[in-house]
Amino acid sequence: MEYLELIAPCHFGLEAVLKREIIELGYEIAEVEDGRVTFYGDEEAVCRANIFLRTAERVLLKAGSFQAVTFDELFERTKELPWERYIPKDGKCWVAKAASVKSRLYSPSDIQSIVKKAVVRRLSERYHIEWFPEDGASYPLRVFLKKDLVTIGIDTSGVSLHKRGYREAAGKAPITETLACALIMLTPWKKDRILVDPFCGSGTFPIEAAMMAANIAPGMNRSFMAENWTNLIPKKEWYDTVNEANDMIEEAPGIDIQGYDIDGSVIRIARRNAREAGVEHLIHFQERSVENLSHPKKYGFIITNPPYGERLEEKESLPALYKTFGESFCRLDSWSAYMITSYEDAERYFGRKADKNRKIYNGMLKTYFYQFQGPKPPRRP
Repeated sequence: MEYLELIAPCHFGLEAVLKREIIELGYEIAEVEDGRVTFYGDEEAVCRANIFLRTAERVLLKAGSFQAVTFDELFERTKELPWERYIPKDGKCWVAKAASVKSRLYSPSDIQSIVKKAVVRRLSERYHIEWFPEDGASYPLRVFLKKDLVTIGIDTSGVSLHKRGYREAAGKAPITETLACALIMLTPWKKDRILVDPFCGSGTFPIEAAMMAANIAPGMNRSFMAENWTNLIPKKEWYDTVNEANDMIEEAPGIDIQGYDIDGSVIRIARRNAREAGVEHLIHFQERSVENLSHPKKYGFIITNPPYGERLEEKESLPALYKTFGESFCRLDSWSAYMITSYEDAERYFGRKADKNRKIYNGMLKTYFYQFQGPKPPRRP
């Protein structure tokens, strides 16, 4: 194939972060929309995007897009796409997900059924067979409708890319790995600066920061759906990309990353997750309450996901918790703090209005990323 169009979905509000990542990988952007970025690449790009992108939720191979306002149109236009280019005779194909926004076709189950029938009809005509064994590789489809524009992608990732393979266990209200990475990238933090998460839970922020500092590709230790697509992507491309990722790892990046939590049981989970991610030696985890938050050095960063109080009994304790957090931050001379929370009174009890805040949807939950910026450190001679 000369080139492919690839779609990378992401959290709403973080498209610019993903776009920058894709450009840094060397690929041309085709389009940026709410919750996804489309770009051009080749077979190698499928492997590199899955293994290297930190903020994408998955990577889809775009099969096509078209307008459709009736189910007949949906069937016929889907059938016109060159499915035989992607799916072999023994391929297992189904519509894993359908979503519709502001479109006349809105029933996900009907959309799934009609798209599947159209694909089977096309393959039946091209391969001259009526029955498909579907005992080969899997080619799950994802269908998006927005304002009657249908886009169909084939999922190359399988399990969502936020599952890096290191977090078997999580504490309460975990933040996803992809969202944690995107939020870190929204800050000016670099690996030569201190980073502390005083509500670290299962360790996602410290672990993702350490992986970034050590240049460990997030997809190195997991598998992907498209690894079995030997009709499209030679196995060598996957091996070469993993070798590229291995060559880039920095064993001793010289960083100061710390994770604290008042719950000793989740600190044990965080240490285990860090060990699985290969960064245990780069992070200091400690059972410590936020009122004891301190550090002797200046110009550090706090990046954290404090409790939201989703349960009523927890909500009552939030004013005191955020007040204590704000007081501890005041004692950290010249530091910056970044927190994601859905708690509406966060700024009020923290005791300071954020310099910036950004609305971000964490799943269906509307949250804000509050940014309290400290001074820049003096330039080194």
